[in-house]
Amino acid sequence: MTTDAGRARRDTTTDDGRDETPVEKADRNWGEILQELRAVQTGTQIITGFLLAVAFQPKFADLEPYEVSLYLVLVVLAGFATVLGLAPVIMHRQLFGLRRKPNLVVQANRLLIALLVVVSLLAAGVTSLIFDVTVSRTAGFIALGVALVVLLVFWTVVPRVGRRR
Repeated sequence: MTTDAGRARRDTTTDDGRDETPVEKADRNWGEILQELRAVQTGTQIITGFLLAVAFQPKFADLEPYEVSLYLVLVVLAGFATVLGLAPVIMHRQLFGLRRKPNLVVQANRLLIALLVVVSLLAAGVTSLIFDVTVSRTAGFIALGVALVVLLVFWTVVPRVGRRR
């Protein structure tokens, strides 16, 4: 049971129906960010592994300059995604015990959004590269366009529909 003093310390400014202190809210949000990072990290590792394996395939030597350039851009994006995925954990280790979790949650949220943008572009680019190499340059561009449209829908339309409900 919560005492009057405990109730006075509660964060009552949230409109999500939760009765929690700012520290409890930061802990909950940090846990949610970690879960999302775990999910994205798995996908990023799979894509990065795929890209690294491609360079050691016999057909890699036959890639055209455009395909090699696209491949290298994708490798850079994969490396950047890895760093973005590690950054919140590194920050947590540096700030652990300093009672800065609310600030950490804000910064980690920004990094997670940046990571999602990079991984989205990475997925679209890998799709384009695969279609380009296996079918044709035109198919690669079409695949890239379709992937970008799908991403745009999930980044803009789907959240708006969810907000209306």
